[in-house]
Amino acid sequence: MFKRQTSGSVVCSSCGVLVGVNDPVCYNCNRRNPGLWGFAPAFRRLGQDLGFVPLVMGATIVLYVLSLLLSGGGLQTMFSPGSRVLVLLGASGSIPVFGMGRWWTVLTAGWLHAGLLHIFFNALWIRQLAPAVAELFGPGRMVLLYVLSGVVGFTFTSVAGQYIGFLPVIGGAQLSVGASAPIFGLLGAVVRYGQRTGSSHARDVGLQYAVMMGIFGLIMPGIDNQAHLGGFVGGYLGAVVLDPLKPERVDHLVGAVVALLVTAVALVASVVTVLPLLMR
Repeated sequence: MFKRQTSGSVVCSSCGVLVGVNDPVCYNCNRRNPGLWGFAPAFRRLGQDLGFVPLVMGATIVLYVLSLLLSGGGLQTMFSPGSRVLVLLGASGSIPVFGMGRWWTVLTAGWLHAGLLHIFFNALWIRQLAPAVAELFGPGRMVLLYVLSGVVGFTFTSVAGQYIGFLPVIGGAQLSVGASAPIFGLLGAVVRYGQRTGSSHARDVGLQYAVMMGIFGLIMPGIDNQAHLGGFVGGYLGAVVLDPLKPERVDHLVGAVVALLVTAVALVASVVTVLPLLMR
């Protein structure tokens, strides 16, 4: 599947025009190394998002099932994992970040979920939004936006939970999980894309979905509105830096891989550092 092509033409991984596999720069969009060292065809077979959607959906489902198994599987935890187990796997919020010093959980909490409906709806949003954002920004920048939005979102809610946790609705969370923070980040990126490119349709769609989901969060109990707000801000500002009018570069793809590897390390660190405490 990942056989390297050493001769002939390939499709530029940024703009889609044919280029030589060894061309240093795409003549159409000026992307450097458009053939990705001959691996561009292999990556393209993974899809527009380079396989990120199956990866994030598969990983979140595996972690959700694992959290249920570790919670004991009784009636109380049939579909909702226990708080201690979520802390074990990397939940964020004021308690883990400030109370336990687990600052890296801002990376991991977006891969965990607290219930069946929680993971179901988030998976649907990821399946819908991630390929669209990958088409607008490129797959590498989409992954960077996703990870960055989660970090900013869970930082928002952890700080708010620590310092203004007494306030309703916007008081942050002591314990928070879910992919909705990076989902709001992807919406923020779509809004910025519309503003930057002059596409009122993209801007309006992103804003409409964000407002709709934001109102839902204000009405329904147990919704982490600060994580949603932070995620949107992170995605929007990330899209300002990762200008969609400029072609995606190889270092964006490298950065995406590094971001995912760091997240994986953070998930392992969550288990390793807290397991002795939970076993006492």
